[in-house]
Amino acid sequence: MIIKSLDPRIDRAHLDDESTDGQLESLEHWQTYEVFSQEKRGMHHQHVGSVHAPNPEMAILLGKEQYARRGTTINIWVTKTTDIFITDYEDADIFETTPDKFHRDPESYKVMDRIKAYKERLAKV
Repeated sequence: MIIKSLDPRIDRAHLDDESTDGQLESLEHWQTYEVFSQEKRGMHHQHVGSVHAPNPEMAILLGKEQYARRGTTINIWVTKTTDIFITDYEDADIFETTPDKFHRDPESYKVMDRIKAYKERLAKV
């Protein structure tokens, strides 16, 4: 059976199910690295994208060229995508807060009303 694709280059190759043309062997491709950049010293690094590179040094160079050309960037981090671990959505209960610890939630304090009233009093004086 001929493989149909949205990409016309693949359609022109007339590949079938048993074809091995164009398939990569293991370790024949570059690794994917996630790139994090920092705009100013003291700010958090933010994820800006991904690059494919043969090693971390090249990933830094490619990340700089791809994501630090525009705007200010003073620092770049790269890490292999395979080294990033995530939690499962089924484990969301580990992030639930204990309901009787309202003192940890800043929204539980009703000071904004007092601050607004104080500012109004200062404006009248």
